[in-house]
Amino acid sequence: MNVVVIGAQWGDEGKGKIVDYLADGAEIVVRYSGGANAGHTIVNGDRTYKLHLVPSGIIYPDTTVILGSGMVIDPEALFRELEELAETGVSWEGRVLISDRAHLVLPGHREEDVNRDAERARPIGTTGRGIGIAYAHKALRDGVRIADLEWDAHLSELAPEDRQFLEIYRDRLTDMAVDLASFMNVGSGARAETQRVLLEGAQGALLDLDIGTYPYVSSGSSAAGGAASGAGIGPRNIDHVLGVFKAYSTRVGNGPFPSEFDSNLNGELENYIRETGREYGVTTGRPRRVGYLDLVALRYACQTNSIDSLALTHLDVYDELDEIRVCVGYETDGDTLDYFPSSIPLLEAARPITRRFPGWKSSIADCRSYDDLPAPAREYVAFIEQYLGVPVSIVSVGYQREQTIVRSSIWNTTGSKEPA
Repeated sequence: MNVVVIGAQWGDEGKGKIVDYLADGAEIVVRYSGGANAGHTIVNGDRTYKLHLVPSGIIYPDTTVILGSGMVIDPEALFRELEELAETGVSWEGRVLISDRAHLVLPGHREEDVNRDAERARPIGTTGRGIGIAYAHKALRDGVRIADLEWDAHLSELAPEDRQFLEIYRDRLTDMAVDLASFMNVGSGARAETQRVLLEGAQGALLDLDIGTYPYVSSGSSAAGGAASGAGIGPRNIDHVLGVFKAYSTRVGNGPFPSEFDSNLNGELENYIRETGREYGVTTGRPRRVGYLDLVALRYACQTNSIDSLALTHLDVYDELDEIRVCVGYETDGDTLDYFPSSIPLLEAARPITRRFPGWKSSIADCRSYDDLPAPAREYVAFIEQYLGVPVSIVSVGYQREQTIVRSSIWNTTGSKEPA
């Protein structure tokens, strides 16, 4: 069974925890897109793991993790991350594979990334790690894949410093390389049906190059549509798409954010959610922009990604609030919208139309079943399901692995669209 896990907002939704939770029952985890600009935080017992390139299933000793074909990989960042994992006692040798079709991020890409964004009239707010530039060179057809490390004629066209950089990592990378299509299509095809395979996305659907808020997007395919090509399987072999979203919305960097709090009106609430939810970038440390849960944008993400069910995270951040508000539409100059437009000026002019819900004023951290949640929390979830027409199958009530409520098992379903 192949399950895709994507972020259904602008990234930072808690995918790392959800993938980690599901990976305990998976044989293989494939990260199908993105680069070292992504950041996943996993809390397991008394240990916290911060991952950027390595798929979240790495902490389970019997799980194979694969960096997929849609990724752009900085070898220096990869091996530094693997060294840090080894220092925490995670044995990764032989369990971390890399698609030989994945592209590499070179020192020249990082330099070009920083310079390009500085020169923009409207900076994107990139992490400066060369991710977008590596994808650009991939599209220009002069990038370097893992498979190309044995292609001396191609490497000879690179700048001297990039060739020297690759020479340092060439042998280690080729030792980890795998033909992903062959690997994923053994047995009865797309892996044996009895095997559980997680396909892990990066960033969020609203940062996808095609369906996101272009040009304020990532350069890879963070939507579910990229899972098949990034993991070396066909789209008919995807059994379930799980979208992860937070009980509120956040965004890092520039770009439209219709439900963003107005600091003059909601400054206290903004600061409370940012601090309580630890809303600072794993990769950059930048404070995240914060706003109401945007159901208009989330419905768009569900529609464009064929999301079968949802995982709701950070619900516990609302524990102390008297009132909760969600965005159910947009108000613009002289008009209202109930859809997520492609126009950046229109999105930037949009103001949230909100609906109010009572808070529950109690801690939900120890809830271990859905019925344990206070009635107002269940009413909040039920409204989300009703508005979206998609069931919430997982509810996270804290950072720890055991603080996860599973309403229906992802591994035992092919995905009904009816809310629970």
